[in-house]
Amino acid sequence: MFEKELEVMIEASIKASKVIMEVYNRTFDVEIKEDNSPVTEADKKADLLIRTILKENFPDYALLTEESTDDLSRRKNDYLFIVDPVDGTKDFVNKDGMFTINIALAHKEKVVAGVVYIPCSDVYYYASKGKGAYKVENGKTTKIHVNDKLDNLIMLTSVFHSTNDELAIFNSNQDRIAKMERYGSSLKACKIAEGKAEVSYRLGGGTKEWDVAASDIIVKEAGGIFSKPDLKNITYNREDVYNHEGFVVLNRKENNLKAK
Repeated sequence: MFEKELEVMIEASIKASKVIMEVYNRTFDVEIKEDNSPVTEADKKADLLIRTILKENFPDYALLTEESTDDLSRRKNDYLFIVDPVDGTKDFVNKDGMFTINIALAHKEKVVAGVVYIPCSDVYYYASKGKGAYKVENGKTTKIHVNDKLDNLIMLTSVFHSTNDELAIFNSNQDRIAKMERYGSSLKACKIAEGKAEVSYRLGGGTKEWDVAASDIIVKEAGGIFSKPDLKNITYNREDVYNHEGFVVLNRKENNLKAK
């Protein structure tokens, strides 16, 4: 199931990583888009490369990418690739290394395959429906799984996008949360998927489908929770691509902590 798609998604990520790092390792200009988010040459070049590879291999599948005009005819297609060529552009601009390439495949509003690639380390995570989640580092593939901790938790929050609501959860649950760590992009979800942290919250409507789709299946196939704050599943290929309620990433549903 979806083995060919996953193979092509990984290939596209590897090739896009080289394009992104070529820009990252030199000076580049930063533009500000209408939504006040930054975009660089790396975003645009990687977006074009990934779209080209996916379309060449799966011409009948629809595409939704951050850097391309959204064509709502995609909603009539059962198959949709969801792409963020550089997730964490602010991290890219600040050269902290904490940005990723996110490529997911949705089938009938559910993600069935996903890849999160970290260009600065050549490490990537992938998963497909019912097949588990994996990490590839230095050519070695390891199956990953969330841990089962219910206390002494590590909470992950964004480098640039953490909110007062998220800080309130941390401050209200000092009896459960041991410390807070900051990571960019989809790295937070991947850390939880491989058992290196337990909880992460993104409360508010700033993210879109391409920010979460690949991470969603990786966390779930690793045995964790990736959902809306009420623990209902996120659906994909929506007309409105914003995640208005935000999302939570947990190793266990019992760790869906609230501010008191």
